[in-house]
Amino acid sequence: MADKIKNFFKRKKVDAKFKLAGPGHRLDSSSSSFESNRSKTSYAPPQRIEPTIATRQAAEAALARLNNQKKDTPFNTSLAAIQAQVRRELEAEKKDGGNNNIPEYRKPIETELEASPLLAVKGVYFRCPMISEEVLPKEEWRGKIKTFLLEQLEEERGLTACLMIHSCNYSRSKVTECMDVLCRYLDNIIANPTEVKFHKIRCQNALFKDKVEPIFGAVELLYAAGFRQQEIDHNGTLEQFWVFDVANVEGTQTLEFLRDALKSEDRIELEVDRNIQVLSPAQAAKRIELPNEFYAISPEEIKKEQMYRTEAMEKQMQLRTKAMREKDELREIRKYKFALIRIRFPDGIYLQGTFSVYEKFSDVLAFIQENLEHDCPFIVSSPTGHKYEVADHENTLMHLRLVPATILTFQWDPSIAEEITSVTTTYLKPEVMMLIQSL
Repeated sequence: MADKIKNFFKRKKVDAKFKLAGPGHRLDSSSSSFESNRSKTSYAPPQRIEPTIATRQAAEAALARLNNQKKDTPFNTSLAAIQAQVRRELEAEKKDGGNNNIPEYRKPIETELEASPLLAVKGVYFRCPMISEEVLPKEEWRGKIKTFLLEQLEEERGLTACLMIHSCNYSRSKVTECMDVLCRYLDNIIANPTEVKFHKIRCQNALFKDKVEPIFGAVELLYAAGFRQQEIDHNGTLEQFWVFDVANVEGTQTLEFLRDALKSEDRIELEVDRNIQVLSPAQAAKRIELPNEFYAISPEEIKKEQMYRTEAMEKQMQLRTKAMREKDELREIRKYKFALIRIRFPDGIYLQGTFSVYEKFSDVLAFIQENLEHDCPFIVSSPTGHKYEVADHENTLMHLRLVPATILTFQWDPSIAEEITSVTTTYLKPEVMMLIQSL
């Protein structure tokens, strides 16, 4: 079992024990007053100390050394130099036997393009930090997550079943309905532990067959809660039942723990891989099409709607108010699940990344920051020239209308622009610049 899964299970069990321990209490009045006074004490952050003259002189000396280093050993970011370096690395790889020294999860995924060869990105890929560092399409991750959780059942059946229910079923409404029924089964036994009628679930019961049985992981949760399948006489006919036996669990506390774990809705999350690309101006101008994965509706539905919109466009433009046009614009944006963000730098290079439309603008800023060669303040502007402020950082890309694709403009903050440009003319890290695609 992965260490992260072990830590997750351990943390959930500790939380459950803490809750079952009951409310806290004071041992005596003196300690009570001490705790009260301590809780009221406000935290005062340490004041920032201005740098001393010696510190400033050391910083100036470091800056002078950096200037000298830049003159002696400049980093050539010209397109021709980068392409030459890429060719040298490819030739070296061939001599070493190709990708033999590259870990499996780092090797590129070969895919066939179903649409135009001018796709801006080949697809949408994901990571799953709880399981591995692989980068895969969502469909492949779904299969791997199921396999991974099935392997954990013997070691921790209850929590694994909860993860299976919330991670491996993709209709949230059906998962919610199943969760409500399972919680009702558990609550009935917790409230009436000796009531026999609550100990049996008929497998042919319509509610069980429609809401519980089809959900992946539901029967595993029943097993962890002390239920076992048995044949029982029902109106003169032997039928399958799930029957609860308190001997299969450590009291009703286990049922409370499973109910709370189920309601917490923890799941194994996928993270959108940024699929970083670095493009020249010519490449950025050519690659304009998005793959089908970016859309929340099928390609056929998109074509039908486009035909309808084309036919009705002239009439709509005559009759619609500004509010109606904005409403239609939002409806158009909601067709997309992902956004392609390109950041244009003053040297003409573009940095490209893939984001969920529900990610915040602060995630875009973090993406830019982690790929910059220098950790300095910067400003990002929209295609219309709007400079994004702090108030925009917590807004989603959908809210800011940066969907399905947009080009943002990068510039250093004016307060440090002159200083940083006097030291360097590069923007992205050298290892990121090596990703630039050949023409």
